This record gives sequence, structure tokens and C-alpha cells, in this order.
Amino acid sequence: MRIYLETLGCRLNYAEMAALGRKLTGAGHVLAASADQADICVLNSCAVTGDAARKSRQLARQMVRANPGVRLLVTGCYATLEGATVAELPNVALVVGNARKDQLLEMICDLGERQRADDLAQPSPSESSGLHGAPHSDIMSRTRAFVKVQDGCHNRCTFCIVTVARGAERSRSISAVIDEINGLHREGYHEAVITGVHLGAYGRDLGADLRALVGALLDDTAIARLRLSSLEPFDLTPGFFGLWGQSEGRLMPHLHLPAQSGSDAVLRRMGRRNSVSDFEALALAAREAIPGLTITTDLIAGFPGETEADFKETMNFARRVGFAHIHVFTYSARAGTAAARFNSQVPQAERRRRSRVLAALGSELSHKVRRSFLGDKRPVLWEKPAASANGAVLWTGLTDNYLRVLAEAPAGCDLHNCVSSVQLACVDGDDLWGEIV
Repeated sequence: MRIYLETLGCRLNYAEMAALGRKLTGAGHVLAASADQADICVLNSCAVTGDAARKSRQLARQMVRANPGVRLLVTGCYATLEGATVAELPNVALVVGNARKDQLLEMICDLGERQRADDLAQPSPSESSGLHGAPHSDIMSRTRAFVKVQDGCHNRCTFCIVTVARGAERSRSISAVIDEINGLHREGYHEAVITGVHLGAYGRDLGADLRALVGALLDDTAIARLRLSSLEPFDLTPGFFGLWGQSEGRLMPHLHLPAQSGSDAVLRRMGRRNSVSDFEALALAAREAIPGLTITTDLIAGFPGETEADFKETMNFARRVGFAHIHVFTYSARAGTAAARFNSQVPQAERRRRSRVLAALGSELSHKVRRSFLGDKRPVLWEKPAASANGAVLWTGLTDNYLRVLAEAPAGCDLHNCVSSVQLACVDGDDLWGEIV
């Protein structure tokens, strides 16, 4: 069968679909490059905000418009929270909640068997189109491999529906993670991104912890680059950062620490387990221990009860920390969360205004951080060509500390999935330019 995998939302969703793609190809199936080439489409949906739920519905309908005869299997957080609504979408043959994701391979195979039985008398155009050489979907063509090590969350952040959608915390064994990363390395990946719903809680159900996992990966894998995905600041202690000094450059100097707000009053209403001063002390300790570190974050604009003074505190906090990137969320009330029932909801227009102001600050800080690294030589993992001109090809990739960089290479020089040293030369508008050493 030809199967198209699509996902949106967090890195964990991408990790799950990439792992499913490897299972499907191992079972003899072909990953289609687009929905119109597929017998079955699988959508890993998101519901972290109301907008994400809307995009999940929209994406399901787009796949059916591209291929009116396709069968859809929808999984993920939106499928878990609003399964009845998902089941009413066109061509949906199966709705699979997060609790049953481990059974996706078997479900897809069963669905394919039923489809073949239905189509025996009249093969579909796709069965006779000779597309078995179709390239893998984008999920499988990435240069970085996303590796799921943990699922579920026990935190009760008042704005978050993911705890409901993902359930209790559960971790994969260290040996299983080692085996997967070693397999990815054999396939040619140079970077593995370790991800989970609540990554800092890894191992609590196993009698282990994240430090033990990362230490084992450094000892028992040979992949060149290991990167940690989003980590809650209240899960870390300064001693954790000693791992970078032991990694011989393999543990990437980048941390994504979701702050959500820079106001202690707002953090308390959010149910967060850290203060602004805790976060700033942690960021300082991390920078002292990890040369070249960049820190990125998430901030929510317009949380219920956020005053103009609270918002200004968040702006000043972001400036003090000096984030390399701010992922700005406009607060969206999600049914089933405590914050949706709070009084003092900020007017929608004001939420959007604060989002724009935060985004502008994020661009300003990002520009400043990139300029601070000019003249440095940093390893870049190249992803794809961005343009070509005058006999040269412009390539884009990510430095070890998660800065996107552009550089020219001679025509015919294929840098895809290669790591090379680059001297960071200049910032031009939103672009950081480098010269390959």
C-alpha cells in the first residue's frame, strides 16, 4: 500500500509519525509523497489551541480534496479530545486516540486489507500508476530524527489541554532509545532530537531520570549530534548542565525552556512551578556551563487576568534573558482547562496586540543574538538548497546552537544531511549568512 503521513503540532507528533513511517516501510509499504498518491492518509492531529484544532480539520479536508477516494485515519490530540467530531469529517475510516497509537501499524494494515477487498473487482488508478518509487513524505526526509522517549504529563498548568489528551506519564526504556538512535545513525542521520510531552519527567516511572538517559546516549551511541527538545525550567537543576562538558561537542548548545510569562502573578495563575527569578538563575547557570548556548522559549500573550503591568514585566524579563527566539502564543481558551473558566479574560483584540508586540520584541532579540555570534565558526547541519544563482547554490541549515544560516556552495555540491564548519559572516535583514570553511 501507499500511505501518506501528515502531522502538525509539536515535535513529539513528528517523532511519532517518523517512527510509524519506519515501521510501515519495514513492513513493505511505500510512503507516498503526497495525499493524491496514497491509498491511505494518516493525520496526527493537534489540539493545543482552538486554532490548532481548526487546522487539523482543515488539513483532513484538504487531503480528501486532493484524493477524493482516499481513506483517512486520524489520530493525535484532536482525535482524542473530539473523536465524534473527527469521525464526521469526510472519508474518515478510523479515529485513533493517543492511548492506542502503539497499534497504528496493525490498524493501517487491517484497513488496507479491507480496502483491497473492496477494490478487488476494480483496481483503483493509484494501484496501476507505477508510483512505487515515490519519495518518502517530508516526515521521513528530514535531516534531524525526532525520537520520542516519553509521553504524558502530571503537571496541571491551567491553560493546557495536553495533560487530558496525553494521559499519565510513561517512559521508554533507556535500552530501547539507544537501539532506536543507533538504528537511525546506521540509516544516515547525524542528529537526533530527544522529545517528549514532559521530557524533564523522563524515567520517573522507571526509577531513572533524564540525566541518566542522556549519559547513556553519550556512552552507547555514536551519532554526531544529540539535541534536547522542550524542557520545563522547573525540571532542571544547575548540575544537569555538566552533561555538556562531558559530551565532547555532541550535545547541542541549545535549550528550549518554556517560560510562558515573565510575571510571577501570571505564573501563579497558570499553575507553573517556578518563579521569574528561578528561571533567570537557571538561564545564568546554563550559560556559565555551556559555551555558545542559545535559549529559546514560549510566551503566552493575554492570559486571563494579565494586566498591562504584568505584560510589561514579561517584556522586561525577555530582554533580560536575551532569548534567541520567542514562540508567541495568543492565549486561546480551551474547553476542559481551568483557565477557560477564569474571570478577567483579556479582550481578543488586546491579546492580538500583545502578541504582535511580543513577536516584534522576539525579532529584535533574535537579531541581537545572531549578531553576537558573528565571526564564530560553528558546525552546520545542511538541510536543503534555498536558491541558485551565478553558478552557485544557496544552502540553508542549522548551527549546533540552533541558528538558521545561509551559505553558498558550488553548483553540483550536494550538502544535504552533511555537517560542515561555517564562519558566521553577517546578518542581512532576517538572514544570518556564513562562509563554508
